[in-house]
Amino acid sequence: MKSLQPTPVTGAWTLAALALLAGVLLNLFSPQPYMGLPLLAAAPLVAGAMLSFRSACVVVGVACVVSVGLDLERGRPATARYVDLAVVGLIGVLALAVNRLLLRQGRDLALARDVAEAVQRAVLPDPPREVGPLAVAAGYTAAQAEARIGGDLYAVQETPFGVRMIIGDVRGKGMEAVAAVSVAIGAFRQEAEYAPTLAALVQRLDEAMARAAARSGPVASTEGFTTAVLAEVSDDGGALSLVNRGHPPPYLVHGGQLVRLDPTLPQLPLGMGLGDATPAGSAPTDMVRLPLGASLLLVTDGVTEARDAAGTFYDPASSRRMGRRFTEPEALVEALTKDVGRWTGDHHQDDMAILAVTRRGASLPSLSANSPACH
Repeated sequence: MKSLQPTPVTGAWTLAALALLAGVLLNLFSPQPYMGLPLLAAAPLVAGAMLSFRSACVVVGVACVVSVGLDLERGRPATARYVDLAVVGLIGVLALAVNRLLLRQGRDLALARDVAEAVQRAVLPDPPREVGPLAVAAGYTAAQAEARIGGDLYAVQETPFGVRMIIGDVRGKGMEAVAAVSVAIGAFRQEAEYAPTLAALVQRLDEAMARAAARSGPVASTEGFTTAVLAEVSDDGGALSLVNRGHPPPYLVHGGQLVRLDPTLPQLPLGMGLGDATPAGSAPTDMVRLPLGASLLLVTDGVTEARDAAGTFYDPASSRRMGRRFTEPEALVEALTKDVGRWTGDHHQDDMAILAVTRRGASLPSLSANSPACH
């Protein structure tokens, strides 16, 4: 980990030099003494806050020498010289203390960010580039660079029932969100291998999230929910099954068009403690054909609720920049990320997760030389 220090920049040096110069001119030409003393003292403060410790020491030393030299030039008594030097020197010492404090805080922040990033990668690792008949790509953009832990989640897994995937958004931020994400991802990894149908998988995830929410303490279980879309692609890649639990709909990308796959029947998010209202395994499942070379694009509300300066929400299906052919999921994820950035002016209001899977075929060769050819 690199240590963080106030970085010497031209602007900071220029500001400190201007403060010194203004202090010199005021002391030399003003009719009243001490007119330039505040500006001489301001130069160390600028250096302490914006420059490295060594550079700040140089500015403090120069300011002290200049103060004594000006007093000698104007013939001030020794008492006045000592007072001026004490003022500039004391402020310089305070500036150096501020510099050290900023250095320590920068190191603590860097450590916290590194730990947060390690936790994020452990809980939400990058998916494999290939799973079964699909090529896979994912992207995650945090709303704030300092907050690398968020509540968005995604996972892709090959199972005996086909390739299954999830994208979701848990309620909350910070470590509470990470705990919920770990529960959702862990439950998905476990149950995706054994649930015979996608509806049964959703039911088991619902139960797992409800139990976790009930154990969360004073927060009511109906408040600790997770929106999610679960998808299953058959072994040959042609059949796509979807269950949407209160999440932004995914998109089918094919032939230069984005088609939003709205659920037939809207459903409540996972983990709301209302599992008894829906019989086990009866969650409505939508079936869609996935042509060769087509992509399934799954997003979180950081995409669909992104707004421009006028407050208009972003719509991938209406974007002209997204109306082109994508043969690889990486290009699709990259294009969507850049388009949302342009729409918002790179001011993201929420974390943004994107998951894209593309059915390999004649238009999309396997990413691995050892992978079997698709027919």
